[in-house]
Amino acid sequence: MENSLLIVAPFLIALAAAALMHPCIVKIAKMKKIVDNPNARKLQKEPVPILGGVVVYFGIFFSVACTHGFADCSSLLVAFAAMMIMLYTGTMDDILDLRPSTRFVVQILAVCLLIFVGHYGLDDLRGLWDIHALPPSEYIPLTIFACVGIVNALNLIDGVDGLSSGYCIMASLIFGAVFTLNGTTRPMSILALATAGSLLPFFLHNVFGRRSKMFIGDGGTLLMGITMSVFVMRVIQSEGVSHLLDGRGYSSVAFTLAVLSIPVFDTLRVMSSRMLKGRSPFHPDKTHLHHLFIELGCSHIITTIIILTLNFLIVLAWMLAGHLGASAEAQLYLVVGLALLFTTGIYGGFKLLQHRSPATFDRIVALNLRLRPQRNGFFLTLQRWIDKI
Repeated sequence: MENSLLIVAPFLIALAAAALMHPCIVKIAKMKKIVDNPNARKLQKEPVPILGGVVVYFGIFFSVACTHGFADCSSLLVAFAAMMIMLYTGTMDDILDLRPSTRFVVQILAVCLLIFVGHYGLDDLRGLWDIHALPPSEYIPLTIFACVGIVNALNLIDGVDGLSSGYCIMASLIFGAVFTLNGTTRPMSILALATAGSLLPFFLHNVFGRRSKMFIGDGGTLLMGITMSVFVMRVIQSEGVSHLLDGRGYSSVAFTLAVLSIPVFDTLRVMSSRMLKGRSPFHPDKTHLHHLFIELGCSHIITTIIILTLNFLIVLAWMLAGHLGASAEAQLYLVVGLALLFTTGIYGGFKLLQHRSPATFDRIVALNLRLRPQRNGFFLTLQRWIDKI
C-alpha cells in the first residue's frame, strides 16, 4: 500500500499544485508584460507569457516536500539547488536576454555543483567497450560535456506548442518507471513522477489553451535540462538500476541515450550545420526538425506527436535489441543509427525533395494542411474548459 501511494501521490500532488499555480502566474506575467513577442523567427502571432518554468518548479518542489514525510528525499537537496540556478538563469534570460556565454558558464557551474557537492556523475560505462569505473580525470569532463549538452538540447527543441513539455513528460515517466522498478532509488522515482505531474497541466494549457496559454520559457527548458541530466547520472550510477538493466542484458548507457535521442541528435545536427556555415552554434534559425514539420503543413500538436513517436520508437528498438541478446555496443550503435536516421535523415531527405521536386513537396504540404485538425467542435469545447481551470 505504501509503495503504491509513493507512486501515485507525487504525480497527483504535483499536478494539483501546478494546476492551481498556473492561472496566477499567467496573470502576473501579463500584468508585468513578461511575454514572448512574435518576430520573423517565432511561430506565434501574439505575445504569450513565458513564466511556465516557475509553475513547473513550484509543482515539483511542493510535491517532493509533501512526499518527504513518507520517504526521505533529503538527497535531492543539491539537485533542487541546481534546478533553482537553472530556473533563475533562464528566467533572467527571458526577461533581460542574457548573452549565450553567460548562460553557458552558469550551466557549467550548475553541473559542477552536482558533481562536487552532490556526487553525481557519469562515472561508470557499465561494461560498454569493456569499460567500467572511470577515474575523476575522465568522468568529470565527460559529465560536464554531456550535461551541458542535454541542457542546451532541451532548450533548443522548445519551438512548437507542447514539444518540450510533452517530451519531458514522456522522458520523466520512462525514467520514473525504471527508478520505481529497481526499488533502490526512491527519491529519484519521486522526483521523476513529480516532474511528469507538474508538467501535465502546463502541457494542456500550452497546447489547448488560448487565454491561459503560456510558454515554458528558457527558465523552464533549462530547469528540465538539468533535471533530465540528474536522471541520466543516477541511472548510470545506481547499482540497483544496473542490476535491473545491465544485469539482464539491457545497456543502461544505451537506454539513457535512447530516451534523449531526438533532442540530442537534432541539436548536434543543427549546431554542426551552423558552425559549418561560419555562424555561432547558438545563432537562432529555423532549421530544427520541428521547423521542418511546420513547413510541411503539420500543426503544432501533430508535430509534437510525430517527434515524440519517433523518440519512443528508438526506446522500443533499444528494448527489443536488449531482449534479443544484442551486446551493449550493438544497442548503442542501433540507438545512434536510428537517431541519425530520424533527425539528419528525415530533415535532409525532405530538404532534398524540396530542392529537386518542389511540386511533390508542395503536394505533401497541401495534403497536411487539409488533414490538420481545426479549432472547432470538440477542440473549442476543450479549449474553453482548459481556459477556465
